[in-house]
Amino acid sequence: MATVIVLYKTPKSPATFASEYNTVHIPLAKKLPGLRKYEISQGPISTPSGPSAYHLIATLAFDNIAAIQAAFASPEGQAAAAHAATLADLEFLIFEDRTV
Repeated sequence: MATVIVLYKTPKSPATFASEYNTVHIPLAKKLPGLRKYEISQGPISTPSGPSAYHLIATLAFDNIAAIQAAFASPEGQAAAAHAATLADLEFLIFEDRTV
């Protein structure tokens, strides 16, 4: 399996972010070819030392890195990535994973 983690920093307008994310972005992201699982954080995000600078974390699962690359190279992937960038400052993390 391979994972994409998207870390959204706190947006200027959390209400606008929530509306856009739920009504526009989630439907776009669910169309990513090869997407196996899509989860998002719920509620405040914190660290062991207190509040985090992140507002929302999205975790997307794919079969492998090649599937992630194909998904984001597709028209659906291009649209989802472009829209995500309009919502808030963000970071993408991509990695292969294994159960231990």
